Amino acid sequence: MFLVLKLILAGYVSVLESASLLSTALPMMMTAAGTLKPARVFVIGVGVAGLQAIATAKRLGARVEAFDTRDVVEEQVNSLGAKFVKIDLGETGQTDQGYAKELTPEQIQKQKDLQSEVCARSDIVITTAQLFGRPAPQLIDNSTIEKMKPGSVIFDMAVESGGNVEGSEVDKVVIKNGVKIVGYSNLASKVSGHASLALSNNFNHWVCDFYDKETSKVNFDFDDEIIKSSVLVFEGNILNERFK
Repeated sequence: MFLVLKLILAGYVSVLESASLLSTALPMMMTAAGTLKPARVFVIGVGVAGLQAIATAKRLGARVEAFDTRDVVEEQVNSLGAKFVKIDLGETGQTDQGYAKELTPEQIQKQKDLQSEVCARSDIVITTAQLFGRPAPQLIDNSTIEKMKPGSVIFDMAVESGGNVEGSEVDKVVIKNGVKIVGYSNLASKVSGHASLALSNNFNHWVCDFYDKETSKVNFDFDDEIIKSSVLVFEGNILNERFK
């Protein structure tokens, strides 16, 4: 559960940090000097972090579009008031945990080409695509960056695992062709109060649920789904399949 909340907080922070680097406001404003158009935000990857980024950008008044290789998330995107961008990549799917499956090199290239035009019209692009235990797929290359308006922002949430954006660097803002490429890491630390509360609550609930007062030991019952999924190493053996 902490990982989920960490991703939620990361999605929230990505929008705030992107907005702070943008030279325009996010919401539409009707003033005596004229109407200011809302900023356009494009979120690539509609997992936990992506959904929170969409929701945060919408609450701040931006016009939001989103893409994911899983068509099943279109309803979730629409429910948040955003527009789902449809790109036909052929056969795709999701894992048992509900995350997008890895694409073939041909599918990744097709995604790059077709989403390039959406990036070009966007003020903020947020990428969230990551693969457990493997480098993140590169989804935005220099040719796409060159199409974007000077002053626009790309936030690479996968920078720690290799990055979705060509040229992104950990904990740096790189400027290419006037476009700011943001590679901040450990995003949950920027809202450390809630991150610490979530982590401590998870530890507390885990210990309280599985601690046996009579034996003064944790009951490692591997028939329990929570124990099975949360214990990585036990008695010198790696148990979690994703970490083997």
